[in-house]
Amino acid sequence: MALALAARWSKAFSGQLAGSDRARTPAFNVNAMGLNFPNPVGLAAGLDKDAEAVPLWQRLGFGFVEVGTVTALAQPGNPRPRLFRLPGDAALINRMGFNNAGAEAMAVRLTRLRERALLQVPLGVNLGKSKVTPSAQAAADYQRSSALLAELADYLVVNISSPNTPGLRDLQTVEQVQALVEAVQGPNQRLRHPRPVLLKLAPDLADADAIACAEAALAAGCAGLILTNTTIRFEGLSGSTEGMSGGLSGRPLFGRSTQLLALVREALGPDPVLIGTGGIFTPEDVTAKLEAGANLVQLYTGLIYGGPGLVRHLLSALEGHPD
Repeated sequence: MALALAARWSKAFSGQLAGSDRARTPAFNVNAMGLNFPNPVGLAAGLDKDAEAVPLWQRLGFGFVEVGTVTALAQPGNPRPRLFRLPGDAALINRMGFNNAGAEAMAVRLTRLRERALLQVPLGVNLGKSKVTPSAQAAADYQRSSALLAELADYLVVNISSPNTPGLRDLQTVEQVQALVEAVQGPNQRLRHPRPVLLKLAPDLADADAIACAEAALAAGCAGLILTNTTIRFEGLSGSTEGMSGGLSGRPLFGRSTQLLALVREALGPDPVLIGTGGIFTPEDVTAKLEAGANLVQLYTGLIYGGPGLVRHLLSALEGHPD
C-alpha cells in the first residue's frame, strides 16, 4: 500500500511544497520524549511497514512518521483478500498479519536513510511478534528486533494489540507487558542515547486492564503509550461485514479510542507521553484528541479517505489551541 500511495501522490506534490510550509510553522512544534516534533500530526504504523516511503510522508507534512509493524523474521502476512473498505462508515477492516520484510531488511533501509540525511522528522519503529514465534518466546523475538533497530529509530513502539497475529493480544497483561518492555529495553539501554519506548494498546481492553497495562509499561521504563490500535467489534456498521475479519479502523473507532485516551491520561497524570490515534478525519477530531490528553496524534484511515492534503488541513485545528 505504501508504494502505491507513493507513486500516486509523489507526482501530485512534486512542486507544491516549496517556500513557506505551514506544516513546519514553529508555533506547531511539540517537544516530547526529548524529541522535537515539527507538528503533532504523525503517520501511524501500518501504512509503511518496510519504511519504503518515508520521504513522501515527510513531504505530505507529517510531523513524525512511524514505520512497521516490523517483526524479527520476514513474513508474508495473511492470505488475500485482507483489506476491506467500508466507505459508508468511513472505515477499513484489515487482516494484514504483519506482512513485512523483517527487521534486518528494515535496518538496511533505515541505515541508508540516515546516511543520506533524508530523515527530517522523528522516526518511530513499531515492533511486533513474528507469527511463527511461540508466545512463550515473545520477549526474545521483540528483543532481537530492538537490537537491530533501536539505534536507527528516534523512538520504539511495542505493539501487542493487533488482532491479526494469533495470540498477540493475549500479551496484554501486566506480567507480559513488564517482560516485553524489559526485553526491548535490554539492547536499547546499552545505547549511548537510549530511545524512548512506547506501548500500543487495543481499544477492546476493559478500562481497568488498560490502565493496569499502562502502569506496568511505565514501571518497566516506557515513556508513554499509543491509544489505540484497531477494534474487533463491528457492531453498528452500515456496511456489510459478511466474510470479513480483522481490525476495524476509521470513524467507528473514534469514540472508544478517545474515551480510553482520556481515562488513561486521568489515571497516569500529565507526565507520560500519550499518542492518540483512531478515527481522525477533521480538525475537530484533532482538537478532541488533544483535549482528551494526547500530546501527539496519528493518522491511518483518515489519510486513505482524505488524501494527501489532509495533514495540512488538520493543522488548522492547532491555531490558537493552548499548549
